[in-house]
Amino acid sequence: MAEKLILPTEVKICATCSYWDGERRVDAEMNVVVVGERCLGQCLAQTQAKPGLHDARRECECIWEDLRPDEAA
Repeated sequence: MAEKLILPTEVKICATCSYWDGERRVDAEMNVVVVGERCLGQCLAQTQAKPGLHDARRECECIWEDLRPDEAA
């Protein structure tokens, strides 16, 4: 069984980005993302495979966007 990681949505890794299309579970009430330790998904912005735990802070062409919806004005 793969290890699961629980991450705050604001951590800038691919699994917490709205442009990452991989297997994850989002708990909106607790504001966390749950992913497998070796999860792999597709970056829809860069059109390439990215691991869920990839550090997006070091990506020059990354347009990381938080999973949380914008707050109403």
